[in-house]
Amino acid sequence: MELCEKIIKNQLFKKTLKKTKKAEKHRIFCRHGIEHLLDTARIAYILSLENSLDIDKDIIYAAALLHDCGRFKQYEDSTPHEEAGAVIARQILEQIDCEQTTAELIINAVAEHRKGHCTSNLSRIIFEADKASRMCLFCKAEKECNHSKTKKNMKIIY
Repeated sequence: MELCEKIIKNQLFKKTLKKTKKAEKHRIFCRHGIEHLLDTARIAYILSLENSLDIDKDIIYAAALLHDCGRFKQYEDSTPHEEAGAVIARQILEQIDCEQTTAELIINAVAEHRKGHCTSNLSRIIFEADKASRMCLFCKAEKECNHSKTKKNMKIIY
């Protein structure tokens, strides 16, 4: 998992995690720290295996690690975090010398992770895993959450 190792050691990636953590310090709802990123990665990998998608595990984890890297920008200036994240993900992937085709696939998954219409299998499983990683069913703040009932994860999928 060479790509993921480079991402988690990257200073810009670390900076985005720190900024998001600070922005969500008083957030009572789901947070977007490393736990969420890894939960998303693990679920996406399971989805890939279950659907025989043959997507490289390192690429799945890389996309999941980067999918919320623009989250702090949404708090700062209301930029949709998938848009900001695509820009930041590109910077990180360039800094770690990620191969161009792989980088574009990952950047696309970051940009599409909030959309119902995804243009690649990687985008689709990151989208699905992001939603499935939320445990709304057990959240103490679920009743105060503005997400519609259809967007909340109110069951355990197995």
